[in-house]
Amino acid sequence: MSAILQISDPHFGTEVPEVVEALARLASQLKPDLVVLSGDITQRARGRQFKAAKAFVSRIDAPLLAVPGNHDIPLMNLWARLAHPYANHQRSFGRELEPAFESRDLMVLAVNTTRALRHKNGEVSFTQVQRVAERLNKARADQLRVVVVHQPIEVMRPQDEPDRLIGHTSAQQAWAAAGADIVLGGHIHLPYVLALPGLARRMWAVQAGTAVSSRVRRGVPNSVNVLHWSAVDGVCVVEQWDHAASNQAFELQLATRLDVARAT
Repeated sequence: MSAILQISDPHFGTEVPEVVEALARLASQLKPDLVVLSGDITQRARGRQFKAAKAFVSRIDAPLLAVPGNHDIPLMNLWARLAHPYANHQRSFGRELEPAFESRDLMVLAVNTTRALRHKNGEVSFTQVQRVAERLNKARADQLRVVVVHQPIEVMRPQDEPDRLIGHTSAQQAWAAAGADIVLGGHIHLPYVLALPGLARRMWAVQAGTAVSSRVRRGVPNSVNVLHWSAVDGVCVVEQWDHAASNQAFELQLATRLDVARAT
């Protein structure tokens, strides 16, 4: 059994200290095999915000896979945005903007969907789609195959369609055909699990809310996702943990069973 803790959109610089500490306690309790930071790690891509984010994840005893979000590129400093948009991100999380993680049970591949010339919208290119598909084709049958993006690969509500990843259709088709099970995302601060229809095989979009930021949607508390994978029975359980202000702790809100069994 393997566990992935997905922390998305923490927006360090707007973090709520009590929620940060509650998440640290949850991570200590869960002891995940991998922590995924799926973008918008900071609010304004400032060095001190990245340092705060790095200090927090360093408290979790697990490998880390971090992908930038649109907030992790300078907004007001146009020269920095165009000349070296990821400088502060790379100082804290390494030069690789599309890291990968592999273990006996997991293959997790990150895709940088941000673009320096775009303020908000994300995009996945043909080259990125093909690169990920080629890597997925090399996965073992017992590995859970996960792709990490920032902007959602699919949305549930019409009002969120402008935030959907540009290039999502070709990415869904190619990654499903290559064997992907799950695409993790964030950006819209709305957690859900969505089966993607009309594909070569079963694939799900798993979206996370904002982990520790004060920038929550109305009626949607801070939350994180935990993915539990059992290669023995081919089941992935996606847990949504919401922060309960009443006791300053993350509590299990919802568990969704995904049957990802396959013959090859």
